[in-house]
Amino acid sequence: MSAEKLVVIGQGYVGLPLAMRAVEAGMDVVGLDVNADRVKRLASGESFVEDIPADRLGRALGSGRYRPSTEYADAEGFDICVITVPTPLRDGVPDLSYVEQAGGGIGPYLRPGCAVILESTTYPGTTEELLRPLLESASGLTAPGDFHLGYSPERIDPGNAVWKLENTPKVVSGVDAASRERVDAFYRRLVERTVPVDSTRVAELTKLIENTFRQVNIALINELTMLSHHLDIDVWQAIEAAETKPFGFMPFRPGPGVGGHCLPIDPCYLSWQVKRRLGRQFRFIELANDVNHEMPEHVVRRIMNGLNRAGRAVSGARLLLLGLAYKPNTGDMRDSPAVDVARRLQDLGAEVRAVEPYAEPHHLPGGVVVVGLTEREVREADAVVVVTDHDCLDYDLVVRHARYVFDTRNRCHGPTVERL
Repeated sequence: MSAEKLVVIGQGYVGLPLAMRAVEAGMDVVGLDVNADRVKRLASGESFVEDIPADRLGRALGSGRYRPSTEYADAEGFDICVITVPTPLRDGVPDLSYVEQAGGGIGPYLRPGCAVILESTTYPGTTEELLRPLLESASGLTAPGDFHLGYSPERIDPGNAVWKLENTPKVVSGVDAASRERVDAFYRRLVERTVPVDSTRVAELTKLIENTFRQVNIALINELTMLSHHLDIDVWQAIEAAETKPFGFMPFRPGPGVGGHCLPIDPCYLSWQVKRRLGRQFRFIELANDVNHEMPEHVVRRIMNGLNRAGRAVSGARLLLLGLAYKPNTGDMRDSPAVDVARRLQDLGAEVRAVEPYAEPHHLPGGVVVVGLTEREVREADAVVVVTDHDCLDYDLVVRHARYVFDTRNRCHGPTVERL
């Protein structure tokens, strides 16, 4: 009996780990991506996703069961297709063009009994109201009935050494009971636990709840941090003390803002849907967005004030930023607040240098000189700014040799250090 054929549309931070896991589970996998350069690199064994080391990709290629491709024709005869494409915002409005392209591209290759699963984050109703008509129109088949259709929100956390695809519970759903069972059976081959829910709308809302929860609570802590600075209270110590309560509290940490695909974007999908369908504002989300969007400017003001106290203007100052990715231990630059901080400082006339060991050079902001973390770089900087706290960086070296450190992540301590 031949192995099931899986097509994964999108070979980024979500799609590539899924493709690798499916190969390891014995499936034949076609990894589709519109980026020809990305496909070429994957075919040569070069991984650009930190969670997928080159040796793991090499084993998948060597097995003969993984084929990266740009051609939808390679999907012919598939049993399961998972769509993991981006869903960005354009001027505050959800842009589902990548989902539409994926649906239109895979539609002609649907056959009776196959399954299509959407993983891309989106507003409730997308699977049934947008994707299903596209698939039905392109294939001449219907769901439910001829093919299975479901939604399972991605929960990939790039750089997380503990929670991977395999051990993170997977929410699954379908447009009917048979579709849900088909989706559930697929993911049970890949993950330790699945969590079936009654409808695709429930599954779509689940993802938005998860990220809205984080966005709102991070905003709470960020605003509290800004106020605590003016009240001359150590907010970091207060959070650590609150964290000792064994019930009723979950710690969130302040930072220079929020980044990645999830937090700056996903809650806006829910806010947009509420306004569109109900004509009402989701005030918590909108307020949280305002607070978190303010953080890069707050960081820049604090750096300027620190330089001023030392008799140094930001214009012409040499600043060394530690980290440009949106989160530690990954090179993911999507909507990174660190990039926003760098650009704001450049606009003020600063010479901005950065230590970024993970991000690819072509993703880095223009005009920023990327350097190694050396004693000389630290000594020659008018200020060292900890923006993204990669674990591999030597913070002791920074504290020993920096004239002034502004730390947004609570990694440095000493007389020359000012924390967010």
